[in-house]
Amino acid sequence: MPYDATKMADWQISEAAEEKMPTPEQWAKTLGLKKDEILPMGRLAKIDFLKIIERLKDRPDGKYIDVTAITPTPLGEGKSTTSLGLIEGLGKRGKKVGGALRQPSGGPTMNVKGTAAGGGNALLIPMTEFSLGLTGDINDIMNAHNLAMVALTARMQHERNYTDEQLERLSGMRRLDIDPTRVEMGWIMDFCAQSLRNIVIGLGGKQDGYTMQSRFAIAVSSECMAILAVIRDLADLKKRLNEITVAFDKTGKPVTTGDLEVGNAMCAFMRNTINPTLMSSAEYQPVLVHAGPFANIAIGQSSIIADRLGLKMWDYHVTESGFAADIGFEKFWNVKCRYSGLKPHVAVLVATIRALKMHGGGPKVVPGVKLPEAYTKENLALVEKGCENMVHLIGVIRKAGINPVVCINRFYTDTDAEVALVKKVAEKAGARCAPSEHWLKGGEGALDLADAVIDACNEKNDFKFLYPLEMKLRDRVAKIADGVSWSADAESKAKMLESDPKYADYATMMVKTHLSLTHEPTLKGVPKGWTLPIRDVLIYSGAKFLCPMAGTISLMPGTGSDPALRRIDVDVKTGKVSGLF
Repeated sequence: MPYDATKMADWQISEAAEEKMPTPEQWAKTLGLKKDEILPMGRLAKIDFLKIIERLKDRPDGKYIDVTAITPTPLGEGKSTTSLGLIEGLGKRGKKVGGALRQPSGGPTMNVKGTAAGGGNALLIPMTEFSLGLTGDINDIMNAHNLAMVALTARMQHERNYTDEQLERLSGMRRLDIDPTRVEMGWIMDFCAQSLRNIVIGLGGKQDGYTMQSRFAIAVSSECMAILAVIRDLADLKKRLNEITVAFDKTGKPVTTGDLEVGNAMCAFMRNTINPTLMSSAEYQPVLVHAGPFANIAIGQSSIIADRLGLKMWDYHVTESGFAADIGFEKFWNVKCRYSGLKPHVAVLVATIRALKMHGGGPKVVPGVKLPEAYTKENLALVEKGCENMVHLIGVIRKAGINPVVCINRFYTDTDAEVALVKKVAEKAGARCAPSEHWLKGGEGALDLADAVIDACNEKNDFKFLYPLEMKLRDRVAKIADGVSWSADAESKAKMLESDPKYADYATMMVKTHLSLTHEPTLKGVPKGWTLPIRDVLIYSGAKFLCPMAGTISLMPGTGSDPALRRIDVDVKTGKVSGLF
């Protein structure tokens, strides 16, 4: 029986479901894992990627399903909830199923959006561990990233304080001659801390570091996190961690983590991060949690490693792309699948009546503020107009040559007429469509969605990339966005990158807002006549990404005026945490 999600908070549902949650030993038996392939960590466990993938290397892959969404409201439209509901629905249909989701950042968890554990009866458990650090991967990434900054700033101090002969005599160091105005990295922490976006470091004397402007970014924007999402094994991790560009020297040559001799130590911190954490849905279906990059400023996917494992371990593997299909799914399609060599069968496009009404011209949706009546009363005109956004993103999925399934993530305020209208429009656009009530009913509420996905998986598809890697960077961006303008500096940088064979196989990673199809978050629906302004191109030489930046994007979000941290508490007698959502 599902829990009463209308009366119980998510953390209460998690506590109730945890009473029968499988232990690591029970999971090993259920999943057919050998004793040395599961690594218990309290109530949780990691699984040994290298051992399992080697043992199962000849097993055929299962069906590969990605969950994406229409352009969301600031509240999110329930991709994680839908991913878990679909997993539970497929389980109810007797399928051997599991999934892979991203680890949540502490920033959003403590801020407005909350954690990414799903909700209601489509929930990832244990919720407290999931939301508050899990098995330590983000902490290991922070240590690795900040170690690179320690190595960089210490090197700059020593090169300032000593002559070439003294450097050679003291440590065998050669002078890197780092340009303090061209430091590419900053520091990271796993919170939304706007006061740390721009800082000055090294104040004091000659032994107190190198005085310069610096910055903090949120941990999940780190290139180390992006690398974790795309690596194939430990050797790949070590290689890429030695290739990160941290700065440029005074002649314009990149200075890497390898030049600083810090990449191997970074790998030592991250050695255990290659193993995904095994968790459970509220109905006890297996879910791998691995990597957690954002989709607007990074790749926005759980790891290739988790997908490779899941496709070998079960017959239906469900993963999720961050934010909407124009950025999250596009990166899944043209970056993640290109790197992994895996071919998806189906993309599920999550739509809500709420978001469709917003795109149809509804009032502004503000986190923490009661929704205007337009969102809770029937309004077919707003829904119909807003469906333009859904149809546009169905088209994005169809360009990839795979089968789209629209999931109407149904809320109790949605009327039958509104749902029927969305279904009609989606089917006319060439997608299967199913309303789903997984939040309220768990797997039983997602049976129609599961059936639609099974049908779509059994239908032939013709997966293809949007562009070849041989295509020039500026031409790739023009394929991704209809109208593009480049600043003089960005275009000059793009031309330099296009002329250097070193960057020929780098993937294109667009950096833009997730709240609009454009660079301007206030433009909803399917805006006409707009131009995407590219103001810079970031180079991730370890992850092998070229990242055109559209509009103004901050790598350090800010904490709002009414953050979730105000409502999180601990029972001092039981140690249980309340208030997570």
